[in-house]
Amino acid sequence: MNDPEALLHYLDTLLRESNFTQAAKELYVSQPYLTQLIKRIEKKVGAKILNRDQIPFSLTEAGIIYYKYLENISYDNQQLDRKLARFTRPDKQVIRIGILESLGTFLLPEVLPGFLSENPNVEIQLFEAFPRQNEVRLLNEQIDCYIGQTPETTNRGLKLFINGGEQYYFVIPPTSSLYQEGKFILSLDDLDLIELLNQPLVLSAPESAIRHQVNGLLQKFHIKPNIIMESNSIITATNLSINGIGLTISTASILKRMSQTPINLFPLDSKIMNLKFFLAIKEGKNIPKSLEKLINHFEKLELNTTIK
Repeated sequence: MNDPEALLHYLDTLLRESNFTQAAKELYVSQPYLTQLIKRIEKKVGAKILNRDQIPFSLTEAGIIYYKYLENISYDNQQLDRKLARFTRPDKQVIRIGILESLGTFLLPEVLPGFLSENPNVEIQLFEAFPRQNEVRLLNEQIDCYIGQTPETTNRGLKLFINGGEQYYFVIPPTSSLYQEGKFILSLDDLDLIELLNQPLVLSAPESAIRHQVNGLLQKFHIKPNIIMESNSIITATNLSINGIGLTISTASILKRMSQTPINLFPLDSKIMNLKFFLAIKEGKNIPKSLEKLINHFEKLELNTTIK
């Protein structure tokens, strides 16, 4: 057997069941076949890949290397298939979209279902990465478009189609000395922004679009931040803040998906920090019909998000 995904499945099942007979039953193969398969792999590798003398089974050091090797082959095969899709599936029009993962969790369900329903011959390929990486990929024509936020921070060479946006909020958990009991959304007069910025903070990673704006805010008021923790995900940062690690700045679309708990939300003046959604393409590049349809669909949507 040379299929890396199937081999990964066999190993995962063996590790989970820690029993060849039970694993073989789940895999719909015979126990002798499964045993001989592992022995053939170990002969090829030249070392044991499974610690099977103790329960639960575990991978040996050689097994970990072999497992990662299979993962890499499987990933490379998938990437090759994606790159060749425009040639191997001529009946499909492929659109490669770059997007930040945390933004995609909210925005893509708003954009894609209706578009794909109207355009069943289109195939979407997602490339999730930080904004700067998405911009580089778009300029290098590794993706066809990039859906992002805060258009003011984008590089030159991109043509932007802006639609909708949302409010930024300071998240204040009950553990903070600034928390006000019995209130949810505070007014701009309830707290001082500079005092909030001087509190212990949980922030998204420096590469994120939100963090770029937060850094600009800190520089504007000449504040050296007390950053308790950073996360690649604004969702994680928001959850950590809600649960008392520190204050953070988050958005309506993120906060609406969090579990209900006593917190204060302090709205940031849109003149200080604002968020707009955009779809970007490379300036001067011919737009395929399928991408033109996606742009038109994006511009017609109502993408404003608020919290009441």
